Amino acid sequence: MKITVIGAGLAGSEAAWQLARRGIQVRLVEMKPVRYSPAHGSEYLGELVCSNSLRSSSLESAPGLLKEELRIGGSLIMEAADKTAVPAGKALAVDRTLFSKFITHKIVENSLITLERDEIRTVPPREDGSVIIATGPLTSDSLARGIAGLLGSEGLSFYDAIAPIVTADSLDMSRLFRASRYGGEEGDYLNSAMDEATYRAFVQEILNAKKVDPYPFEDIPHFEGCLPVEELARRGPETLAFGPMKPVGLVDPATGKRPFAVVQLRAENRGQTLYNLVGFQTKMTHPEQERVFRMIPGLENADFARLGSIHRNTYIDAPRLLDEFSRSLAEPHVFFAGQITGVEGYIESTASGLAVGIMAGLLGKGVDPDLPPTVSALGALMRHTRDQGAKRYEPMNVNFGIMDPPPPGTSKKRKKEVMASRALDAIHEWKKTVDSQWERVGVEITPV
Repeated sequence: MKITVIGAGLAGSEAAWQLARRGIQVRLVEMKPVRYSPAHGSEYLGELVCSNSLRSSSLESAPGLLKEELRIGGSLIMEAADKTAVPAGKALAVDRTLFSKFITHKIVENSLITLERDEIRTVPPREDGSVIIATGPLTSDSLARGIAGLLGSEGLSFYDAIAPIVTADSLDMSRLFRASRYGGEEGDYLNSAMDEATYRAFVQEILNAKKVDPYPFEDIPHFEGCLPVEELARRGPETLAFGPMKPVGLVDPATGKRPFAVVQLRAENRGQTLYNLVGFQTKMTHPEQERVFRMIPGLENADFARLGSIHRNTYIDAPRLLDEFSRSLAEPHVFFAGQITGVEGYIESTASGLAVGIMAGLLGKGVDPDLPPTVSALGALMRHTRDQGAKRYEPMNVNFGIMDPPPPGTSKKRKKEVMASRALDAIHEWKKTVDSQWERVGVEITPV
């Protein structure tokens, strides 16, 4: 049995490592240095393109919790990060060159992994065996065309306009009202009303805020239907009030009148633990987003599960195209892992690679693997990639809002502590279960 993994970034390297630990031969194909994407420049595997930070180390932060779950799972990427860490306060940051060299060395020295430096231009056929596509947000144009042909032309997105998402329990509901325009019975939106003075101050700060400069390859033409909020604000002081902040069809119950402007928040998941700021895709820097968007009444203490962006990001409509094992419904020999599935970030990509590697290997042995528990950060992230409740599927960072809620009666102060403790217990149990599944097919897992 041999599995092909395309792409040796964080997800691909992790998937290959998990398979090799379980005695499965891996053909790992990486196009560098034969060809580089516009963002890459190192021949080493697991190259970090943007920041060298893997974010918070605290177990009471979702990224910190996910990192600990990955350590429990025997992650190569976490081993590399821990051994190449540099001082970064409460965050885990790495020496990016040493980090990539460590991953490359581990992959190259593993006798079960054959590393090929070449560009894969088409999706390998079924007769070549199982394949994991982990080519990330900058998948080459030729392979992207092959994936689009496999999944259908509407299954692949190339540019990503994302609005911020806030956690429901961080909102001041006394300053928000639930309603749909023109008195719709469902009341699908939470609404934050602004008077004229508040609106004008808000627009001015949108204009003043520092913006992110795109990479040259991200010089994305603006589409009229999905403009950055700051671009709308630049077009005139009233533009937002006639656009995403229009108050038409809404009455503020606090005044009995139509507000001057309204920010609408739409539920992002079935449990309504997350809310999307409708129409607020933006290129403001992350600190500026937090500062400016907390000017919105009711969001003064908002906890941002995801911040807005507009950038190039190749990803698939995973909930409608993949099964619970991240396997193509159209071609079950093809799996997808990492950012191309709609998980956003270094650690999230690693987590996807770990889970998909384990699942693809077990399925190749004729075993339906147990899925990571949804009380864990890993399981919640994987569930995001198959949650068809979203009206429009978008990439997501790990956050507590996508995890199963804590037991009833848990105090808000202890919420994250309780959820983290429960998650780690669940991941330990999940690891025991999948390890026993491997043992039943005669596989002895190589220790980390």
